[in-house]
Amino acid sequence: MRRRRAGRSSRSRASKGGSDQAVDSYRGGDGSAPGAEAAVLVERSGSATASAAHAVAISGHVSHLTVSPPPPRHPLRWPLRLGSVPGLASAFQDRSAVRARIDQARAGHGTVVLTQVLSGGGGVGKTQLAAAYAHQALTEGVELVVWVDASETEQVVGCFADAARCVEAPQAELPQGPEDLARVFLDWLATTSRSWLVVLDDITDPETMQPWWPPQSVNSRGRVLATTRRHDALLSGGGRAMVNIDTYSAEEAGIYLYERLSSARATHLLDDQTEALIKSLGCLPLALSHAAAYMINEDVSCAEYVNRFNHSAATLDDLFPRQSDTEGYGRQVATALLLSLGVAQACEPVGLAIPALRLAAVLDPAGHPHSLWASDAVSNYLCRHRTSPADGPAKVAPDQARAALRLLHRYGLLTDTAQAGSRAVRLHALTARAVREHTPDDAWPGVVKAAVDGLTEVWEATSPFDRERLAVLRTNIDTLDGCTGDLLWEVEGHHLLRWAGRTLTLSSAALPYWQRLTANSERLLGRTHPKTLLARRDLAWTYFLADRPKDAFAVLQADFPHQDRRLAPERLATSQSRRRHVDAIVLLEDTLAVRERVLGLDDPVTVECRGNLAIAYWEGGKTAEAILLLERAVSSWQRMLGAEHARTVSMAKLLQSWQTKRKRRWWSSKGSSRATPQEAGACRP
Repeated sequence: MRRRRAGRSSRSRASKGGSDQAVDSYRGGDGSAPGAEAAVLVERSGSATASAAHAVAISGHVSHLTVSPPPPRHPLRWPLRLGSVPGLASAFQDRSAVRARIDQARAGHGTVVLTQVLSGGGGVGKTQLAAAYAHQALTEGVELVVWVDASETEQVVGCFADAARCVEAPQAELPQGPEDLARVFLDWLATTSRSWLVVLDDITDPETMQPWWPPQSVNSRGRVLATTRRHDALLSGGGRAMVNIDTYSAEEAGIYLYERLSSARATHLLDDQTEALIKSLGCLPLALSHAAAYMINEDVSCAEYVNRFNHSAATLDDLFPRQSDTEGYGRQVATALLLSLGVAQACEPVGLAIPALRLAAVLDPAGHPHSLWASDAVSNYLCRHRTSPADGPAKVAPDQARAALRLLHRYGLLTDTAQAGSRAVRLHALTARAVREHTPDDAWPGVVKAAVDGLTEVWEATSPFDRERLAVLRTNIDTLDGCTGDLLWEVEGHHLLRWAGRTLTLSSAALPYWQRLTANSERLLGRTHPKTLLARRDLAWTYFLADRPKDAFAVLQADFPHQDRRLAPERLATSQSRRRHVDAIVLLEDTLAVRERVLGLDDPVTVECRGNLAIAYWEGGKTAEAILLLERAVSSWQRMLGAEHARTVSMAKLLQSWQTKRKRRWWSSKGSSRATPQEAGACRP
């Protein structure tokens, strides 16, 4: 039997024996689209029809064969857009500074195909930037724009396979699986003379994506743009340039908020708290979008929104409800910020991502030192709170704590940058708040205790002359106090608050700080607690420095009865408590050594401690040591306050009294060697 070309009919008669005949379906080759199928009709011999690809029509006797041509297919029309390119959000910000960095990275690679990876945390606007480039490419006449959801590698392969058929790539009509078709498309991208842009949005697994990165274009007419939260080294290989995407600048955030509210005719919601709102949201584009929608829906002004955000028990899901997703992001803010935490928890080192992020979430979002993660306190905390460890509850060494930190960095949950110095480890304030809101109540004491002990270790190891690091530690203590409240006192962490206050000695913020601290100490520890009395001494000293001596003396006078009952028995030797006096001297010696190392030799707090030790020495019979220490204290007061200051004068009189007594050997009598309460009170903290 002979078969003719499409568009014609042929008739055939079988041999007299009537043998079976088989007819394959016809695939058009004269202008019809590849893969189109012709219909094959067998008649007058037990009719049989075959119309599917490679189908077979069988009949014992064929008397008539008709082959119909396939319907004509329209030729491809360029440009093509494959995939769903997101629309630009309302009041979209072009972010010229960020785009300039992206374009500069492209220019720096010359004719080499640049695969730019826009890497950043959740909600910073990576997808919107990529969408802006896709829309720009279509406007400029780029012939092929492919948008791919790259959150799962299988989706990338399937999309590339479909694209191979759509662009009629060579060999795409052959029967083959999705992976083979995807490779056909990648080969087509490498050799085509047409211009193209492939956007890979939200890469979550760089390792499995490695074989599916579009190749270099021999004609230098192709470009790849990818977005991801990850910071893996794989992403910057293969000729790819990484461009980190941060939040809006304050100016961009202000312009966005104004334009967004203007488009809804709601500019009356803007007020003098607009900047405070932007700061509270950390300039995060996703949060600003949800907040603006919430304000429009509820007719809430910036001032009222800031009050709800900072001073209410509302959660992020309350402040950014699902109905505020007016741009179709598909996720609430808290969910978007913590999207990759579950995956990170299952990666090596297994079970450390969540406890590590909880610890970072109670510290200053602006950054804390790397050295915190090398402390024994952090290692012990991670060991106790590790979930599902791979090899049982083994001790977590500092290198594993560091690995957990890098894991969180790779997944975009925080930023670990050694070049940032004392603020090397940072995370967005909203990410920190989302973590705190999802932390169980029973986990809080362990987190706060680890933060307290870790900061204590770092503080004690910090030079008193390293003012920058001391300032960073103070802001971290402030953040810890602000987000944990009374729990900081319950885990014996309030010594950090006194340390932080003593670094504010000459600052205008010192007085309100100590007023607040003493009020909290009285409320939580009691009016007569020794640590409350110590805090009130610091408050009195702050009054002196603020040139308010009446207030200072009022504080001291109010504490005299309590000091006699609570502090004197612990610091003054008596015949009944000799051992306690010796312990007090040892404690004061240790305290002075720490303060000299941490605060410096001439810090006011150090000088006061030196005077206290001098009194303890004098009462213990160590008159020579007592006079030597007091001489140093008087010299320090003279340099800092001047010879006429009340504190300098009182200390100098006490020193003169001791010197006179020692010279005349009045110290041989125990009763006469003891300082009077008035003398001791002159320098006792």
